[in-house]
Amino acid sequence: MPVSKGVVPVSHPTEPIPPAPLGAEHLRLGYGGQDILHDLSFAVRGGAVTSLVGANGCGKSTLLRALSRLLSPSGGQVLLDGADLHRLTPKAVARKLAILPQGPVAPEGLSVEQLVWFGRHPHQGRWGGRTAADTEQVAWALAQTGMTAFAGRPLEALSGGQRQRAWIAMSLAQSTPVLLLDEPTTYLDLSHQLEVLELVQRLNREQGKTVVMVLHDLNQAVRYSDELIAVQGGRIYAQGDPAALLTDDLLRDVFGLKAHRLTDPDTGRPHIIPYAVARVLP
Repeated sequence: MPVSKGVVPVSHPTEPIPPAPLGAEHLRLGYGGQDILHDLSFAVRGGAVTSLVGANGCGKSTLLRALSRLLSPSGGQVLLDGADLHRLTPKAVARKLAILPQGPVAPEGLSVEQLVWFGRHPHQGRWGGRTAADTEQVAWALAQTGMTAFAGRPLEALSGGQRQRAWIAMSLAQSTPVLLLDEPTTYLDLSHQLEVLELVQRLNREQGKTVVMVLHDLNQAVRYSDELIAVQGGRIYAQGDPAALLTDDLLRDVFGLKAHRLTDPDTGRPHIIPYAVARVLP
């Protein structure tokens, strides 16, 4: 384009935009040769809490398994800091990303501290060995989750909420910027659910962790998340701020619900009260 006489063009150098810490391009996932998630493309916002929401069986946990490398895609790719997740070594992935699967199981008699030490494996050399940095990180993870006083107790002697905090401590000891949680509140009573979610929110706010979690309770997802990714019919229905996303259309199409949308007096965010089934879900 010609430049007008007497006008000096000014170049504005721009810094390269860093890749999203986690995302996918044209991702397809399934079991036994049958795809259940189709052509998913999205990016997770760094330093935010993102919840995957949707009806039972929509593929939320399947997607989280793929994001953690526990499930290989049938097409497309998962991107970790812009690189193809499945082209990275397991140790390289484990230094960037930790996952707490649904209903984790540990050997009987394992103490809380012994469990948390497993989180340090990706940072140890070929011959193992515990360094001062490892010991410091384990102590930090126990303190962050309020589990220092329980370090010597076997996991089976703990309450459900305490056990979940112990597993989160193991994930923290892994020292990763990204944390994936698959239904971290399942089988917990309401007070323990809030205990775990408040811990996750604090870790995000104070430590800058990027958190992606699967939640069934939509009101909890709205309250504790910066973004929602709604999955429906094997595809991403919508992604964005919970206040903007929670529309009548989304409640009908994704959850098959009619609901009153109120304002949470504590957070100012939406709070739904379902009152009818909008359609029969598959």
